[in-house]
Amino acid sequence: MEGDGKQDRRAPLNLLAEVKLRSPSAGELSRVLDPAARAVVYAQAGATMVSVLCDAPFFGGSFEDLASARRGLDAAGLRVGLLAKEFVLDPVQLDWARAHGASAVLLIARIVSPALLAELVAASRAKDLEPLVEITSEAELDDALAAGASVLGVNARDLDTLAIDAPRAARVLAAVPEGRVAVHLSGVKTADDVRALCRTRADAALLGEALMRESDPGPLLRTMIDSTR
Repeated sequence: MEGDGKQDRRAPLNLLAEVKLRSPSAGELSRVLDPAARAVVYAQAGATMVSVLCDAPFFGGSFEDLASARRGLDAAGLRVGLLAKEFVLDPVQLDWARAHGASAVLLIARIVSPALLAELVAASRAKDLEPLVEITSEAELDDALAAGASVLGVNARDLDTLAIDAPRAARVLAAVPEGRVAVHLSGVKTADDVRALCRTRADAALLGEALMRESDPGPLLRTMIDSTR
């Protein structure tokens, strides 16, 4: 998941596809496909990575969903990475993510201290997990860089109001230094949204609710991937 962050990019925007059964902003989402089947559809359509929500109270997920996705991908012979999305507050959660098949883990800068963030980044790498550090502001970007993060995810959703704040996200994305991977999180719904991101600093984008509203997300995801080329 590498990119040079220039408008005239040499490689297509990478797209990460998410398994999410519900969310605070959207409510219940499609359960027609179980996590394993949905992960396989995503990978076959061309997703760079599959993200799986492991939080139960807010998103209806679990680490078993993560393990199920890994089993499904392995059975289909698809060596696509898995991102574990959880509210990580303790290094033991990294062990759970690794044990259930994750190759990457979400760390949210705003819910931990800068010192703990640095500890979690280092601990993730020690467990062979790539930390994707979620940020929403320039101050959080500074904390993430100080913690040694190589992959920065800029959440376009205002986590207090749950509204999408595209101008803020664009500003923070633009501030991500060259040599780091910049990932746009939230609010990507259409192929036009993807095309717009191709003209920004973003190296990758996470697709969540738009795909999760589809009983068969393959056609929409393929359309979005085609729009990156």
